[in-house]
Amino acid sequence: MHSSAARMPSMPPERICVEVATTAVGAACVTVLDVPFGTTVRGAVERVRAAGSLTLPDWGAARYGIFGVECGLDTPLRCGDRVEVYEPLRDDPKVIRRRRAERQRQR
Repeated sequence: MHSSAARMPSMPPERICVEVATTAVGAACVTVLDVPFGTTVRGAVERVRAAGSLTLPDWGAARYGIFGVECGLDTPLRCGDRVEVYEPLRDDPKVIRRRRAERQRQR
């Protein structure tokens, strides 16, 4: 017989394990979190930011995704998800190429 305290297989887990992937000056940083079931992307990012692993100047301007698929901050996480923080580009790639071409022409 099953105990009334035993968890039924259809019940969600109480805690889940997720990863938050960020970049810091060209290096990737992956933080593994053990969070309560129902945590959103926002909650996971706030935990990483509070721990000091995420130093975005304006994290509201960043974009977010789960395994490469863009999502919103209110997206609930599932066990094993990897949240990715996409920082805004510092410079427009077209401007960078133009500057490089101009420097090469001057040589």
